[in-house]
Amino acid sequence: MARTPAIACAGLCLAVLIALAPLAAHHAFSSEFDAAKPVRLRGKITKMEWINPHAWMHVEVETEAGGTENWMIEAGPPGALVRRGWRKDSVKPGVEVLVEGYRAIDGTNKANGRDVTLPDGTRLFAGSSGTGAPYDDRR
Repeated sequence: MARTPAIACAGLCLAVLIALAPLAAHHAFSSEFDAAKPVRLRGKITKMEWINPHAWMHVEVETEAGGTENWMIEAGPPGALVRRGWRKDSVKPGVEVLVEGYRAIDGTNKANGRDVTLPDGTRLFAGSSGTGAPYDDRR
């Protein structure tokens, strides 16, 4: 019987760690992106990942030198995007978009997307709420 409290304690610790794991996966805006470094990227969607906790748009952007750069754009959770008017076919590969957002603090070709403008002029909010990003109160 002496083992029962130790096993119960270990089980409780494991349950707490599992419950806290999603909190570690969801980060604050300022831990990864710089509000003082806005970006405007025009390019074609190469891939859209509808995954939690953040969807990701992969965009091929033409540089001023005539080459291309591949950017990863973090968006909100898929469910929130759909509620805001996003559709899976609105961001399929080959669609040209204008992305406005904020560059990663590490200088890589990664950004937090705020607004995405589609070819027909539709402007969709891409951000996550509650992250501390600029204009976080927008829904």
